[in-house]
Amino acid sequence: MAISMTLHATASRINQFYRLTKPRVVSLIVFTAVIGMFMAVPGAVPLDILLLGTTGIALVAGAAAALNCLVEQKMDAVMARTKGRPLPQGKVSVPETLFFLLIVGGTGLFILYEWVNELTMWLTLGTFVGYAIIYTVILKPLTPQNIVIGGASGAMPPVLGWTAVTGEIASDALLLFLIIFAWTPPHFWALALYRKKEYASIGMPMLPVTHGDQYTKLQVLLYTVILCVITILPYVTQMSGLIYLVSSTILNGIFMYYAVEIYRNYSDQLAREAFRYSILYLALLFVALLADHYFFF
Repeated sequence: MAISMTLHATASRINQFYRLTKPRVVSLIVFTAVIGMFMAVPGAVPLDILLLGTTGIALVAGAAAALNCLVEQKMDAVMARTKGRPLPQGKVSVPETLFFLLIVGGTGLFILYEWVNELTMWLTLGTFVGYAIIYTVILKPLTPQNIVIGGASGAMPPVLGWTAVTGEIASDALLLFLIIFAWTPPHFWALALYRKKEYASIGMPMLPVTHGDQYTKLQVLLYTVILCVITILPYVTQMSGLIYLVSSTILNGIFMYYAVEIYRNYSDQLAREAFRYSILYLALLFVALLADHYFFF
């Protein structure tokens, strides 16, 4: 019985540290990084680069998420969406979180430097600083354009995957970056619209709080139009073919429907649906890129 209780307590503690890494967010980051790896070569990605590159990027992303939780723990305690996180609940302490993120992040950077390549390590470190420091500490409490500027960090994973395989940055990798960069504002502002009161309660200058719902809805619509245009570029530049073109057209049509409806007939339920769809949209868009890539090669 005592052994069973000890094992249960240990597993529970491990789970709390795991939750600090925001695994659902990190899974999308890692997924797009892996797609970037496969898009970088006509054939198979070397197994060692695939495994070590993915591991390194995932560990640094998890460390960045943990630092985000550390910086925002007081705000997290107020918001319904985040108050169940380990730090607000007292499941882990500040020193434990700091030690954990340093070990995890440091291990990830070491793996990338030692067994992948130096460029990927430095780009991943820059992404960490961009998200955990520039976005979380500086931009997020300072400007309603935080998600636009800070979105550059969130758009980096496919570039990291690309450089992990090739050791260089290519124009096609930057196009993948641009897709996620354009996707981030309508994705996040859909969430911000139905969470506006919570952001207002903690004094966070999110766009619906500072500029109102109508302006934010217009921005969601405009950025969705920009996204739809940008996602056609892989076909225009011959990075991808008809499989991707047809898939992206369908996915964009659905996204545009949500954006127009949010602008014309807003409801919190509609914004929730748009937010959930935006995650599926990005995943399916990158799957389409991958399927098209290997069909033509």
